[in-house]
Amino acid sequence: MKLYSTNNKDLRVSFKEAVFNSMPKDKGLYMPVEIPKLSKDFIENIENFSLQDIAKQVASALLKNDIEIEALNALVEDAVNFDAPVVKLDDQTFVLELFHGPSLAFKDFGARFMSRVMAHFLKDGEKLLDVLVATSGDTGGAVALGFLGVPNTRVTILFPKGKVSEVQRLQLTTNGKNISAIAVDGTFDDCQALVKQAFADDELNAKFRLTSANSINIARLIPQTFYYLNAYAQLKRQGFDKVVFTVPSGNFGNIGAGSLAYKMGLPVKSFVAATNANDTVPRFLEGGIYETKPSVQTYANAMDVGAPSNWVRIMDMFNENREEINKLVKAYRFTDEETLAGIRELFENFNYVACPHTAIAYLASKFYAANNPSENTAQVFLSTAHACKFPEVFPADILAKVALPTQVQSLKNNPEVYNELGKDFEGFKAYLLQK
Repeated sequence: MKLYSTNNKDLRVSFKEAVFNSMPKDKGLYMPVEIPKLSKDFIENIENFSLQDIAKQVASALLKNDIEIEALNALVEDAVNFDAPVVKLDDQTFVLELFHGPSLAFKDFGARFMSRVMAHFLKDGEKLLDVLVATSGDTGGAVALGFLGVPNTRVTILFPKGKVSEVQRLQLTTNGKNISAIAVDGTFDDCQALVKQAFADDELNAKFRLTSANSINIARLIPQTFYYLNAYAQLKRQGFDKVVFTVPSGNFGNIGAGSLAYKMGLPVKSFVAATNANDTVPRFLEGGIYETKPSVQTYANAMDVGAPSNWVRIMDMFNENREEINKLVKAYRFTDEETLAGIRELFENFNYVACPHTAIAYLASKFYAANNPSENTAQVFLSTAHACKFPEVFPADILAKVALPTQVQSLKNNPEVYNELGKDFEGFKAYLLQK
């Protein structure tokens, strides 16, 4: 697979180069020169395939010229070794649960796949790989577990101090080994800016082999297509031929992966981007002006992104045409108060406990369905994280129903180790140079 930069369509790099360099020098994002179409026969009979079978088909279509097929299949089997079930709430409403991986968040798909791709390409004796990642909540935990103990790698995770939940923080700060964490006195956008500045710094690049584990890395995006196609397969088994996916959206990597799956042949009626008060994309789709703004803290902290990096990929896939995007993508925003009401409604109507991100997706799915009635259409909203990560959000009666997984209980017995820094780049650069 050859890739170009969203800022330079004439650029050509290999998949391996894009994985290890993460972001082009021109600060665009890598995209495939050609997006392959999955075979018509495969799509029409997709209900006969398992999640791993689907993942192998998609990975092969994209990467068969980059990784030998036996190694690629083994990589997929190792990375995608947990389920992503579609759970029925009523006749047309479903929730796609993506929190059954080791870090209890959808980002396990991307982080585990990417870490194994990098391990495949790394050769003995090569320069140590320094992985930098900014997280607003769930990315860091998935990356930490994905890379923990991977030879010849070192991971540095930046998170906004005081703006992640306790469980999320523990997933970042209790790993040790090759994982380091930094609490940044700022927002996620500040963390992301520090990582991007590091990639553009000549001195750091001369000393270190830097790469990113954020969704700006194309290896994070590819495996997220797997669960959209697998959800469609599950729904076909239940007699549905039309589907709307509602996606909690912060940095827009998740819905970017859905758009990639659509371009590869996923039959989807619409995508709905569900956001909180950080509503850069809804404002753009409504008014045509793309204007970022400082992120604000909400109950759905993984969506607290004022400048979503992956939106440029979606624009690129649709040739910068807002009208074309609007035909496929709708976007709605919800307040913290509405989020709490959504959590309550899911609990009382369906006996379902949802994290705040999932509740926002439910609200957006419900709003879309009410305004776009359609027979035999499955309304699927994505549940991106386990509810146990957000205990401070729930009232007592709902919190009592939240089961605490074993891996979370064990986290509280481990010592926390992390550094604290301001949001100035010179401080972060000095930290890296002394490693």
